[in-house]
Amino acid sequence: MIMKKRRGIAIIEFALVTPLLLLLVAAVVDFTLLMRAAIAVGDAARAGAQFGSVSMANAANISGIRTAALNAAPDIPGLTAAAAQVCQCSNGTTVNCSGGTCPSGPVRTYVQVTVKTTVPPIFTYPKLGDSGAVIATATMRAQ
Repeated sequence: MIMKKRRGIAIIEFALVTPLLLLLVAAVVDFTLLMRAAIAVGDAARAGAQFGSVSMANAANISGIRTAALNAAPDIPGLTAAAAQVCQCSNGTTVNCSGGTCPSGPVRTYVQVTVKTTVPPIFTYPKLGDSGAVIATATMRAQ
């Protein structure tokens, strides 16, 4: 008779603990998917910026930069990339890339790539929100 009571208690304990364990597993899976996307988006932004920084011709090739960024993470759904060519002086002031001059030193050309995606969570967490937006920006100087 004592064994039957213990079995019943074990079943009740299992029934109470199982939902908590499943919630913990779901949170770990959500976090893993988000981190995987964050790493891939960061790598894609750096790949696009690296393509643009190889030469001045590549720095002006905005569609090529975007394509390089998107091709770096083909398995991430909903990936978008934006690229821009930015010119600055050594003191940090922004100048026009076509014909801009700096008071001291040459005009430096940079490529800035921003890559975005959204990772929908498995469950919504009320206090954390459910946006799942992942954004990465990379800037490199064109050679």
